[in-house]
Amino acid sequence: MDVLSAKHSGPNVMCLISDELLAFEFGIAYEVFGLPRPDFGDDWYNFGCAAERPGTIRSSGGLPVYIKQGLDSLETADLIIIPGWPDVDSPVDRRVVEAVRRAHMRGARIASLCSGVIVLAEAGLLDNGKATTHWRFIDSIARRFPLVEFDSRVLYVDRGTVLTAAGSAAGMDLCIHIVRKDFGVGRANTVARGLIMPPHREGGQSQFIPQPVPNAYEATRIGGVVEHMRQNLSQSHPVEDLAQLAGMSLRTFQRRFEALTGSPPSTWLMRERLRVACDLLEHATEHGLEEVASLSGFGNLPTMRHHFRKMLKISPRSYRNVFQGKSSFQTARKEANIVEINGSVLAW
Repeated sequence: MDVLSAKHSGPNVMCLISDELLAFEFGIAYEVFGLPRPDFGDDWYNFGCAAERPGTIRSSGGLPVYIKQGLDSLETADLIIIPGWPDVDSPVDRRVVEAVRRAHMRGARIASLCSGVIVLAEAGLLDNGKATTHWRFIDSIARRFPLVEFDSRVLYVDRGTVLTAAGSAAGMDLCIHIVRKDFGVGRANTVARGLIMPPHREGGQSQFIPQPVPNAYEATRIGGVVEHMRQNLSQSHPVEDLAQLAGMSLRTFQRRFEALTGSPPSTWLMRERLRVACDLLEHATEHGLEEVASLSGFGNLPTMRHHFRKMLKISPRSYRNVFQGKSSFQTARKEANIVEINGSVLAW
């Protein structure tokens, strides 16, 4: 692998690779930023790879990979992707830390996927702020870096020039998020469709919950409750009624429901209504906004509009226009009066 010639006018993306390369995370980075996309023309990313020790390295599974470029090639990168790191409990080579730190100081964005967060932590780029990684690694990394606020509940965190993703698949969400920021919703959706994944999951959406999943009987009972809620989105579903439906005490039900779904019943219900509404706005053009509000369980358009602006920071009409190609994402953001915080626009 070599650095690609700058044949495109978009950002230069470099993938920082270590020995014992984690192949899945690297594949995510290449699929999003490196795969040839002639339909996008010249306005796309330039992709390359750099290793702490150029030459033949081992990847997970024993596949040998040859990397020609060294750390000096990071000097021209606009975006550096760190696709996992093989050992989160050992110090990162100081040359790697210094190269990443220099790139950050000159304004390059640095994004870690899964365990790649250890490089950012070693470089001090996460101090006094929020970050995430796979929930399995958080306890051990957090003990070493007490100045970092690790959040095990989210898929990714965007702090502008420093971005971190949780476990493997969340790396795809972060990469699509970056494409959206750089090139807009249309292209992000095109890339997501190629990956057979949803166009967008909010960074604050829950990742896999580390607590044990309830046993099969309890999961089945709660699964029945979830299906009941899904089939009756317009109802209020008091948690006491749901607990009774599951045949559990209120406290046990709340604990088990959140362990299984990643959120309390009220939050899950609102997200499900939003999910249904978004799907209808994207695909069911025959339904007017009032009808979408009714079908998705919001009851009326003002209520749906309120929750869209609160959760998505955009109006239902603007959302539909974006996904039907009637306006740009930038226009929709302006219509919704979105204010960016730390360079991040969140949408569920």
